[in-house]
Amino acid sequence: MSDTTPPPLRARHGERGEKTHASFGGIEKSAARGGNTGPDFTGIAGSAEFGELRSRLKRFVLPMTALFLLLYLGYVLLAAYAPDFMGEPVFGNINVGLLFGIGQFASTLLITTLYVRFTARRVDPEVDELRETTGGGQR
Repeated sequence: MSDTTPPPLRARHGERGEKTHASFGGIEKSAARGGNTGPDFTGIAGSAEFGELRSRLKRFVLPMTALFLLLYLGYVLLAAYAPDFMGEPVFGNINVGLLFGIGQFASTLLITTLYVRFTARRVDPEVDELRETTGGGQR
């Protein structure tokens, strides 16, 4: 047998041991750096430039979301309440429902492409400018 003492047992859930502060893996020191290390997010959120940026993004996103939901809901409703129309053959084994289903994928791709182009042209340049003027630097 060994003369060494075993390490202390961990406290049960809800009980406090000798230590009253939290530690992770024996790390006692905070990794947080002192001083101002980044932009003033509260100030940015309250600025007129940021408000305009959010407004511009909403004017694009909300109509596109409504359009997509309308297309999707139309597809689902037609499939549920007009199965004869959706089953109508267009050519060969391809019917209207299949074309509308593929149209869902195409509309998703189109809306995503439009969003990427819109943000690259109208949003990202202003975000970069706002980042520079508020002292945030580059990502």
